Amino acid sequence: MIEIRMHGRGGQGAVVASKILADAAFREGKHVQAYPQFGVERRGAPVTAFARIGEEGETLFVRSEVYEPDHVVILDPTLMLSVDVLKGLKKGGWIVLNTPQDPEELDFPEDYRVATVDAASIAIKYRLGSKTQPIVNTAILGAFARATGLVSLESLKEAIYNFAPVKKEENVKAAEEAYHSVKFRKEVRQNV
Repeated sequence: MIEIRMHGRGGQGAVVASKILADAAFREGKHVQAYPQFGVERRGAPVTAFARIGEEGETLFVRSEVYEPDHVVILDPTLMLSVDVLKGLKKGGWIVLNTPQDPEELDFPEDYRVATVDAASIAIKYRLGSKTQPIVNTAILGAFARATGLVSLESLKEAIYNFAPVKKEENVKAAEEAYHSVKFRKEVRQNV
């Protein structure tokens, strides 16, 4: 079973992102779960969403939040100033971050694999949200799919068409662009 934790802010689409990811994996014959955790329900407040992906025939009995994720997705880099987004992340796990920075510019421990994508600029390009509050969920999922290989781009696109409430074509294009423009940190250690 693969567990993913997504960190975002209200209005960025973290909850919908977890549902899209689960739907994409389901389309590939996997067992899935997706659900959110949030306190105050307001735009801009920290939101955490979770997804679990089990192989075909693997029943997912766990129903708690994800405490030791295999991978983390960070929709808003400012959350790293106030939330321990790496808490419990397993060694060798992916950190997929929405930022224009190159992965080498970031100070993440060498125990993790790092991928970055400027999901905010991509979302703005496709008019997903506003310039001040872009909705980055589908773009970051494109980067996540490429980095982890957990779901194919085709399954992700189908899931976006299924779950995106509006601008389905634009959301698919955002995911495709992010998939092809994600940047990876050069592996420092081979035994990760």
